Amino acid sequence: MSTTKIPSATSRLCFGLARVDITPPANIYHRLWGAARHDRATGVHRPLTGEVMIFGPIGGEPQFIRVELDLPGLVKYQHSDLLTGLSETSGLPVDKIVVSYSHTHSAGWYVPDRFKMPGGDLITPYLESLKTKLQVACREALNNVQEVTITYAVSRCNMAANRDYWDGDNGIYACGYNPDSPVDDTVIVARITNETGHQVAVMVNYSCHPTTLAWDNTLISPDYVGAMREVVEQITGTTCIFTLGACGDQGPRDGFVGDTAVADRNGRQLAYAALSAMESMDPPATDFEYQGPVVSGATLGTWTAAPFNEERQAETSIFTGGVFNVALPLMSKPDPVALQKEMDDLLARVAEADKRGATIEARNLNAHAERARRWIARLNDLPEGDTLPLSYSVHRMGDALWVTCGGEPYNVIQLELRRRFPDFLIIFSPLASELQVAYLLPEDRYGQGLYQEEPSVLAPGCLEQLTEAIAERIESLL
Repeated sequence: MSTTKIPSATSRLCFGLARVDITPPANIYHRLWGAARHDRATGVHRPLTGEVMIFGPIGGEPQFIRVELDLPGLVKYQHSDLLTGLSETSGLPVDKIVVSYSHTHSAGWYVPDRFKMPGGDLITPYLESLKTKLQVACREALNNVQEVTITYAVSRCNMAANRDYWDGDNGIYACGYNPDSPVDDTVIVARITNETGHQVAVMVNYSCHPTTLAWDNTLISPDYVGAMREVVEQITGTTCIFTLGACGDQGPRDGFVGDTAVADRNGRQLAYAALSAMESMDPPATDFEYQGPVVSGATLGTWTAAPFNEERQAETSIFTGGVFNVALPLMSKPDPVALQKEMDDLLARVAEADKRGATIEARNLNAHAERARRWIARLNDLPEGDTLPLSYSVHRMGDALWVTCGGEPYNVIQLELRRRFPDFLIIFSPLASELQVAYLLPEDRYGQGLYQEEPSVLAPGCLEQLTEAIAERIESLL
């Protein structure tokens, strides 16, 4: 039988949106990169934004809040404080709220062990103002909830690349552009329109670490996300929301630079891919259907965008899901006393190398000290016992599945979920919890010397367990 209808992936629901500028003070503590030698930011490349999104079923009350922030992430108590503030404002319990992060590495680094460093005194006031701004935005989003139709389309963008590179000359894995491995270049675009056909927002989902800018950059920046938003908003005249896809092993082909022009170029490349997808979309609430032959110079087969019938309207209006936890085993925890001694010894060697003018040696030693410092901080946020309750969410919205999880899983998780559920469009977002989780690698990638294993707290096999937990939850919703 020939195909006679191409369904347009669609969600029909109630939706509210508000954006707020969350750019921190230009001289706040900034250094996230181990190789960086500066502490304070020296200015702002592009503003950082936060978007509060309200979701609910047609004709029903709001049931879910999703917040997207231009930050690398926050530690447990900071993340929880934002959830509490949003819960107080919205009246929804914290298990109905998800905060996720774009993970830009140039937005500042706000963990508690930086409070006493240069610019660290600005962190707590900034986070207090962030909470207040999000509460204001939450009220605004609740006030503008309206019925919308979300139409989805898929495009491709080769800005991202696999970043597990085997350096044969040195016999090590380096975290950088790997031209010898495939990459998930999927761009998902969601066009959100109200009942009058007016565009309310555009959402772009893409799997690429925002690490164009690295240790040589001293400016606060959303990385490639900023230019992407700017271009899409200029063309569409509406708010563009970015959500990061699973990218534990993916980053920009052209990255780790100090030149903001490169970040802007990367962002424009993604924007053009997103706009291409938008141009491919038919009108809201339509499927592309075969209309039959027309006799002309040839007998022509005609297709058109046909409005949904009642069955399709009901199907695309399904709204269900929630936020859940899965207990995952932890790796053996390192000794904090030994870590402290290691860090102190390394910092002493950094000072000695600086006195000798050995710049590269000092930079490398400082990076190793930074790794020890982060492990000490990470241990403070780990629970007692042998497991960690990792948060994830699954929401079915019509033809789409919106999925989030904590940590930074390898891209294979979203590839596997899309393989298992080909009839649904899946928007996957990591980093939807506190920072201490770090990476989730495929079980067969442990023990090979990959960078991603070093900061990770979860044991081998956890990525597969998380994938199964999410897949089982999806099955229960379908």
